[in-house]
Amino acid sequence: MPRWHSCSLGVESRVSLVVAAHTTSIRGDPISTETRINDRIRVPEVRLVGPNGEQVGIVRIEDALRLAQEAELDLVEVAAQARPPVCKLMDFGKFKYESAQKARESRRNQQLTVIKEQKLRPKIDTHDYETKKRNVVRFLEGGNKVKVTIMFRGREQSRPELGFRLLQRLAEDVVDLGVVEAAPKQDGRNMTMVIAPLKKPVKRAAHAAEPTADEAAPADEAVTADEQQQV
Repeated sequence: MPRWHSCSLGVESRVSLVVAAHTTSIRGDPISTETRINDRIRVPEVRLVGPNGEQVGIVRIEDALRLAQEAELDLVEVAAQARPPVCKLMDFGKFKYESAQKARESRRNQQLTVIKEQKLRPKIDTHDYETKKRNVVRFLEGGNKVKVTIMFRGREQSRPELGFRLLQRLAEDVVDLGVVEAAPKQDGRNMTMVIAPLKKPVKRAAHAAEPTADEAAPADEAVTADEQQQV
């Protein structure tokens, strides 16, 4: 440990050393992003919010902790940057569990969209075209977008209408499964188009379309029953 001689340092130098040492210790420690609760909240007063969202007002930290203890709840800091900080009375364990459940459900509901690609030539033969079309159908049925690329070579570059008509034909062949999201456009030697899958319709219950036994009864039978009652 170095020995500091206060006699050799002026007042300003000593103050600078103290400030520098304090700053270094703060910067050396990792900044915690964990939510502060209960006795970890080290401020003289807070703006308190009740468990049902009601505004209690600015209270001393001691009073806020006492209210939390009486209600068998936690005092949770929800807005640390406010002056004074905003704290709420809640069951912190239940809050963390519900937040984790919501985050997990949100990730489950997110659909990862993958863009597949199919490359064709302007003068593709029928067999190859059917093969490429089946691939596009398979991708769309799997919920993926498809980027269709027409590759031009040599003199084919002077006939862009061939690629345009081919893309139009493909879009019409898969119209029941996908919709053109990006219209055909020239991109250097290539022409591209993007087809997005259609949203699957909600299936109705099978029994909803079936008529009941009373509805299925022929009308002439009902008339016959009425005639028998009159006789």
